[in-house]
Amino acid sequence: MHLLMNDAKIINDPVFGFIKIPQGLLYDIVRHPLFQRLNRINQLGLASVVYPGARHTRFQHSLGAFYLMSEAILSLQQKGHFIFDSEAEAVEAAILMHDIGHGPFSHVLENTLISGISHEDISLMMMEQINRDLGGLLCLAISIFKDEYPKRFLHQLISSQLDMDRLDYLRRDSFFTGVTEGNIGSARIIKMLNVVDDRLVVEQKGIYSLENYLTTRRLMYWQVYLHKTAVGYEKVLVNMLTRAKDLARQGTHVFASPALAYFIDNDVDAAWFASHPEALQMYEELDDSEIWSAMKAWKHHSDKILSTLAADMLDRRIFKVEVHEEPIAPERIDELQTQIASQMGIDKADAHYLMSINKIQKDMYSVDDDSIDILYKDGTIKDISEASELLNVQLLSKKIRKYYLCYQRFQ
Repeated sequence: MHLLMNDAKIINDPVFGFIKIPQGLLYDIVRHPLFQRLNRINQLGLASVVYPGARHTRFQHSLGAFYLMSEAILSLQQKGHFIFDSEAEAVEAAILMHDIGHGPFSHVLENTLISGISHEDISLMMMEQINRDLGGLLCLAISIFKDEYPKRFLHQLISSQLDMDRLDYLRRDSFFTGVTEGNIGSARIIKMLNVVDDRLVVEQKGIYSLENYLTTRRLMYWQVYLHKTAVGYEKVLVNMLTRAKDLARQGTHVFASPALAYFIDNDVDAAWFASHPEALQMYEELDDSEIWSAMKAWKHHSDKILSTLAADMLDRRIFKVEVHEEPIAPERIDELQTQIASQMGIDKADAHYLMSINKIQKDMYSVDDDSIDILYKDGTIKDISEASELLNVQLLSKKIRKYYLCYQRFQ
């Protein structure tokens, strides 16, 4: 719902209520075709296979992160930190565009249809394009986004262990999945933010909200983002796209829209993007619907492997997933490949398309990364891992490794 009020657009957001977007530069970004494209990309990729409510988009997430950023700027200004209007607008513009380079199904395209270039790199290319379209008004926003601006704390609000991106997606993903344990106190954390020596800190009173935030992040990763069923479904998609690309390379026709065909027919990496101006335009055409449309055609393809994987995707036949604490034994992998080849009537050399072996690791908090600092009343500053009674540094920093073995079901 959009209403015109006080020279601002009002959007009714189910998580934060009314979000005001001022007329001018910020509204021009939201109206831009590259920002509108985010309406066609789901925030959580394939997590809706486990949580059917998780159909929210990167567009909604970007607006939520923008809302939290405007709240954080206001809170810091009220504490006496001088932030120019131009800086406030620039950091709000940067958070609006922080995810603009995402492809369909979140990170699935990275290392399948494109390689050696991240969505962050592509975000930057798109920001430069929007900057040209808007007459160079985003130079300051891009400078803050790249951490080249003297006020470093502004960049921390966009990208750090306590940035507005994370505060929104944890709240939003919790809301839409129904995983209520993920509901963090984002408003309280923002009210507790402060700046000391050009670094973001959190006032001592916010320590309990931070403990909740860090434990929540861990829970959301293992319960939602790395849920074994969602991982199994994602591997079907990755293998399907890999098979389509390999078939095209062998000269077999594979139906695809012009944009998708571009990435299936070419080996697109960072060097390719740099030397082929049309690559970015083709990437900008890609969204979730492109892949769904292709798989409807691939379900009827003469290649048994591609048609099986496309049918798996469309009919929700998810790879069976085993989670192990230790690496998968080579004998187990060989046995599975033999079994898959026999059941499918394909060469054993092609059985790898119907299985996937992955090591997944995640830590709650990295002390070596951009730390979360607690500010005490006497002015001393401690890292959260020292300040918290509940969380100890060994627990916080422990990298949890799990080995996922995913393979085609035949029952």
